[in-house]
Amino acid sequence: MSLRRTTTSIAAVTCLGVAAGVGYVVGDSPAPTTAPPIALANADLTAAGSCEELLDSYVERALEQVGPYGWGSGIIAFDSLGGSDAGESAGIERAAGVSTSRSTSNESGTNVQEVGVDESDVVKVAGSLLLRLREGELLAYDVSGDEPRLLSTTALDDARGTDWPGGPGGELLLVDGRAVVLGSSSDGLATTVTTVDLSDPTSPAVVDATTVRGRVSAARLHGDVVRIVLVNGLPELDFSSPDGTFGQIRAQLRNRALVRETTLADWLPTVDGEPVVACEDVAVPDDAVPLGTTTVVALDPASPADRTSTAVATDSDTSYFSTDRFYLAAGSPAWGWGDCFDCRPGPGSGGTTPIYAFALDGTDTTYVASGEVEGTIADRWSMDGVGGSLRVAVGASSETGNFNSVLTLREDGSRLVEEGRVDRLGVDEEIKSVRWFDDLAIVVTFRQTDPLYAIDLSDPAAPRLLGELKIPGFSEYLHPLGEQRLIGVGQDATLDGVTRGAQAALFDVTDLTAPRQLDVVRYPQHSQAGAGLDPRQFTWLPEQRVALTVVSQGWTGTTGWVSVLSLDGGSMSNRMVEVEHGSDVADVRLVPLASGRVVLVTGEDVSFFSLAG
Repeated sequence: MSLRRTTTSIAAVTCLGVAAGVGYVVGDSPAPTTAPPIALANADLTAAGSCEELLDSYVERALEQVGPYGWGSGIIAFDSLGGSDAGESAGIERAAGVSTSRSTSNESGTNVQEVGVDESDVVKVAGSLLLRLREGELLAYDVSGDEPRLLSTTALDDARGTDWPGGPGGELLLVDGRAVVLGSSSDGLATTVTTVDLSDPTSPAVVDATTVRGRVSAARLHGDVVRIVLVNGLPELDFSSPDGTFGQIRAQLRNRALVRETTLADWLPTVDGEPVVACEDVAVPDDAVPLGTTTVVALDPASPADRTSTAVATDSDTSYFSTDRFYLAAGSPAWGWGDCFDCRPGPGSGGTTPIYAFALDGTDTTYVASGEVEGTIADRWSMDGVGGSLRVAVGASSETGNFNSVLTLREDGSRLVEEGRVDRLGVDEEIKSVRWFDDLAIVVTFRQTDPLYAIDLSDPAAPRLLGELKIPGFSEYLHPLGEQRLIGVGQDATLDGVTRGAQAALFDVTDLTAPRQLDVVRYPQHSQAGAGLDPRQFTWLPEQRVALTVVSQGWTGTTGWVSVLSLDGGSMSNRMVEVEHGSDVADVRLVPLASGRVVLVTGEDVSFFSLAG
């Protein structure tokens, strides 16, 4: 099928985007000769022939989910981010490509998943300019002097009720002297995208501000292109409740009538009530996936009113961006509130997970292939794309065995097909963290002990388990420290699996057939490591051989520290610096500068952080 894409220029503040066309025909996958524990099949996407057909597809699926109490028999669920709806060493040669050094911190100051793909955050730095978002204001600082100096404060108000509480309320990206700021409404169902010109940081100018009904779940920067993932869940309708002898029957009939009366504005992202994606540019999955809409909007901050968008008719927070691909995993959603746009929500329930792949080129986001894995995909860290291969760590589900697996997938025409796999990782255990490198995967599972698995991916068709290490506790976040070291931040635990408090563990991965734990730092009882939920609270300073990570303790009366971990050979020394209290602990950042200094950003202050004791 040929691909069609349109881009429309929109003057001033009007509409967040116009559609970018895609082709959606996917063939059936051949039946496997034997059924593996986690099988791969094809997942179809189709395009509606008209707006009426698109609306009918939403309504038909929605009628199956409405009962006498509303959606899901009256249980109102909230998703993760506020909207409704994890041999011999001689035989392993690093020269063959197995490496642990691909991932590093981004030059914007944010600890990112993928080199070359910046992520939104509450703080950004470019040279001597540091920006931070705080309670609806964009603050610009000069960090070239002896102390950070405030240059300007820009109010980011919006008449339509945008709230800026920090955390999920606001994050930003910085490109070529312009900041793109994303703010969430107080109910989490709307997003304001504000572009600020900082060519003169002492006098910033807001050049564009658009509010769209849709919740931002991720924002990335590819070169000079900003991509925003928006999620629209099940519409909020004025459902009835049962009353009287035949109340349930009457309530269900009334509620079904409300669903039939919905319009596309109830299902798609909108600006001032008008959908921002064309009907023919919404891909409709044939699989039983969560109902809603996930839209990718792309813009160049140099001309923020020129935007493109493409959408899939499903509600999913699990998305991953490589340098040239966007992957959307449409598994069952996880419920609960999160502290940032795409912090780890944890896996949802369900047996299979469809995956949709899109190619990234300029502001274009074009559908290219899809597939389906049996098993759960916990979060974006469970996916990785490199060298034309998609690698996925999957957990157990109702359709798999009682273990975890690592799969490699490749694009075969319009299908994602399985190329290789490793099974039986952590029998009866849960994946806690994954880190991918050029030809290596490190997977941590947990139930009572912490197995750390090293998997060779140098041949995507024949991945193999190299070695494993079993220790108490588990790592929720893994970070490479060069070719031979790896640090894991997570939870200490007893031998029978009872967690005790946060910990940081140093691993030697020189011999991947026999990884070793070299040292461990244990924090106070009931403490939490911030990087386990939000990896942006971890900073690695390679020249100083120092890791900085935020540790907190307490739910009421919360105290936050910066743990200064100094590495010397195979050991770590720790110094704890108390820096913040209360809910502001979630916004603590440690931003490395090109000068070698580190900026500490807390709830109210911006200052230089001393690495010396």
